[in-house]
Amino acid sequence: MGDLARLPLLEKAPTTHAGLLAWVEEVAELTQPDRIHWVDGTEEENTRLTDELVAAGTLTRLNQELFPNSFAAFSDPADVARVEEQTYICSEKEHDAGFTNNWMAPAEMKQKLHGLFAGSMRGRTMYVIPFVMGHLDAEDPKFGVEITDSAYVVASMRIMARIGTDVLNRITETNAFFVPALHSLGAPLEAGQADVPWPCNPDKWIVHFPEERSIWSYGSGYGGNALLGKKCYALRIASVMARDEGWLAEHMLILKLTSPEQKTYYVSAAFPSACGKTNLALLDPTIEGWKVETLGDDITWMRFGKEGELRAVNPEAGLFGVAPGTGWGTNPNAMRAIAKGNSVFTNVALTDDGGVWWEGMTEEVPAHLTDWQGNSWTPDSDKPAAHPNSRFCTPIDQIDMLAEEYNSPDGVELSAILFGGRRKTTIPLVTEARSWSNGIFMGSTLSSETTAAAAGAVGVVRRDPMAMLPFIGYDAGDYLNHWVNLSAKGNPERLPKIFLVNWFRRTAEGGFAWPGFGDNARVLKWAIERLEGKADAVETPIGFVPTGESIDLKGLDMTPAQVEEAVRVDPAEWATELASIEEWFANFGDSLPEALQSELAGLKSRLG
Repeated sequence: MGDLARLPLLEKAPTTHAGLLAWVEEVAELTQPDRIHWVDGTEEENTRLTDELVAAGTLTRLNQELFPNSFAAFSDPADVARVEEQTYICSEKEHDAGFTNNWMAPAEMKQKLHGLFAGSMRGRTMYVIPFVMGHLDAEDPKFGVEITDSAYVVASMRIMARIGTDVLNRITETNAFFVPALHSLGAPLEAGQADVPWPCNPDKWIVHFPEERSIWSYGSGYGGNALLGKKCYALRIASVMARDEGWLAEHMLILKLTSPEQKTYYVSAAFPSACGKTNLALLDPTIEGWKVETLGDDITWMRFGKEGELRAVNPEAGLFGVAPGTGWGTNPNAMRAIAKGNSVFTNVALTDDGGVWWEGMTEEVPAHLTDWQGNSWTPDSDKPAAHPNSRFCTPIDQIDMLAEEYNSPDGVELSAILFGGRRKTTIPLVTEARSWSNGIFMGSTLSSETTAAAAGAVGVVRRDPMAMLPFIGYDAGDYLNHWVNLSAKGNPERLPKIFLVNWFRRTAEGGFAWPGFGDNARVLKWAIERLEGKADAVETPIGFVPTGESIDLKGLDMTPAQVEEAVRVDPAEWATELASIEEWFANFGDSLPEALQSELAGLKSRLG
């Protein structure tokens, strides 16, 4: 490990964990920072760092009356989203990365990264952030340490995960394994060189080494590229850990539903981006007597309990939500949490009174704003005021409807799992799977039509298995096999029921076939009543759909006939869908699970 006394940077390290000290020393020697700061997670530290970021021009302090203890950041226009094309899974064997991921041989990638990281923190502070995904007092806490040269990352990680001294002490006491997550902006400063408000590098690399459970991220300061506990750890690396240890790391929300009879149910749901995930997680139900509370809006870790029940926990401590489209009309629960402050906003617009605004936040558009690129903006401007991928980063415990079970280290037993995408036709409003295996088939063929938020043509059907396409840390066929095989651990009587939903189906006239938002509670109610054996359904070749009378339409300007139209299964549309599914499954080659081939054959014969 070398003589630590020779390294004054490490002399005062607040840990004796030999592996951690060795790694910090190795990174310091490689990246050459001016100083090392061990993050303690305190309020005092956060105040000091945010003050420094304001002085540097990276953060703008918001009006404290409107948004207490909150800040806005504005990124380089070339650093505004996940860089999927530069995201790599460097498994030892190329097969283990699969067709959904970019792959490079680990030795070759390490050589490239060592070249990029050499001296990359010169002139900067190296921050060491101990963090835990999930609960510190979980039976098997999952630790990580992120090293970064970005104080913006420290301020954001403080919201998104449990960080600091308590975590470091537990890592030290138990000599725990941790995921080393190394991040650099790739913007060293030479002596006397002036910094810029948003340092980054045009060359960006987001790299995962699944066998050694490590993450290297270079060049980007933005979102999931830089907050390495989020998609990089909690999904890509965790999905590999979950495969090896017998659990599931999924891109899912968790909500708690309480019926008028005071019976509680827990539902997880997987939706690709721009399909209403946060809105469903923070649902305001429109049906009397039903109550919704949330446990999480983005990531769910699931494992089987002692009685074969499937239990779910949210490993995150904050919301990192897409701002545009989140508003007082569409998601008042999210807006109330944001209004309490303690948030970091990125690439939103500024109001003249020191607040923030984005498209869809309020019905009334302000007469004047400063847009995310610092330009004067009015409603006549030809560009949006906030970037389409602008974000709010807000502590989850500010949500009024947060379920108390969020704090339970063992999580909650799931009653149902929903898969959903954005399709104008073909996919009914809601379909109950015929079996657990049929439900996995629904998840494996999950699809959405591309929106303007994604690069490329709009309206193209994109398959997104379990909404995990950009986040599976290993071969996609092996991932689906893991879903199939894992159910052997479960008690068949207690496996959650699986449903496929589509809030975005259109009528023949082109309007939405279903009102969505708070009225989605009516679909959840039908799903729960199906679990209880109380609601009617019609068997179709693809699964069970509601009868026109079985969805609660009280107070809704909709007829049973319109429900029947919203759940109609059209054989001609499904002939096209079958061909598309076969084309999709061909990508998997030999790794496609036999159970899913059987499901496809069964669907074909039922449609035939």
